[in-house]
Amino acid sequence: MPDNNVKKITAAIDYIEGRLTQRLDLDVVAEAVHYSKYYLHRTFSKLVGMTIHDYIQRRRLTEAAKLLVFSAQPILEVALLAGYESQQAFTSVFTAMYKLPPNQFRENERFYPLQLKFEFGGSYHMLRSREPLEWEVSFAGEADIPCWMELVRLVVDGFPHLEEESYVRTLRERIATGQALILKDGAAAVGILLFSRESGSIDFMGTHPLYRGKGIPRALLDKVMGGLLREQEISITTFRAGDRADTGHRREIVELGFAEAELLVEFGYPTQRFVLPREDGHV
Repeated sequence: MPDNNVKKITAAIDYIEGRLTQRLDLDVVAEAVHYSKYYLHRTFSKLVGMTIHDYIQRRRLTEAAKLLVFSAQPILEVALLAGYESQQAFTSVFTAMYKLPPNQFRENERFYPLQLKFEFGGSYHMLRSREPLEWEVSFAGEADIPCWMELVRLVVDGFPHLEEESYVRTLRERIATGQALILKDGAAAVGILLFSRESGSIDFMGTHPLYRGKGIPRALLDKVMGGLLREQEISITTFRAGDRADTGHRREIVELGFAEAELLVEFGYPTQRFVLPREDGHV
C-alpha cells in the first residue's frame, strides 16, 4: 500500500475530525484536501473500509452518544451538534445504529463508541515486500497489550459495546491462560483473536484494514482449529442481517465459511451466532 495514499487519507481524516460539528460531505472534504472527490471516495473506502459519509455519520453519532452520557445537554442540542436539523431525524438514525433511542441511551449511562478516530500507525514493512506473505501466529504476551489495543480501536466498528477497561481485564486473563493470538508486522499488531478453550467461541477477531485480503483471518482460524480447539465446535457472533451498523463484518464471517445459527441478544444488542463446520480438523 503506497505511503502517499495513507498520508492523503490521514489528511482527510484530520480535516473531518476538526470539523465534526460543521457541514461536511465528500465535496467539502475533497476540496479542502485538494483531491479529486472520485479518487478520495475510492481510496478512503478501500483503506478505511467505509465511505466518507458513513465515517462522518458514525463519528458524529459516537460524539453524540458521549454527550448523552457525560453531559446534561438537551437532546435537541446534541442532535444539532451532530449535524441533524431535527431531534426526530437524529433519534431515527441514532436508534438504528445504537439500538436504543437517545433518551434511553442517556438513562442507561453506558457509553460505547460506534467509531473512533481512524489512525494509521506502524511502518507496514510486510506490505512493501515482494515476497509472498507468510504469517506467524503466536500467543500474545503482556508486552503486546498496547499494540493490541491500537488495533482494537481501529476495528471497533465491528464490536458493539466495547468498554476498554473491562476488555483489557479480559485480555490480560486470556493472555495468562494462552487464549489470545496475535499476528504482527514489526511492532504493529495486524491480526488478533481472543478465544475460549472452554466454550470454543471466538470472542474477538480483528484484522488491520491495510492488511485486508492478506489471509490473516484464515491464518488465525487455522491456528485455533489445528490444535488449540481441535475437538470443539468453533463459533462466533456478529451483526444480524440488515443491521445498519454493520460495515461488512457479517459478510466477512460468511466468506470464511461460518454458517448461520441462532439469533442472540448480547449486552442488549441483537446479534447472531455463526458456527464453523469442520473438515478433517481444519478450516
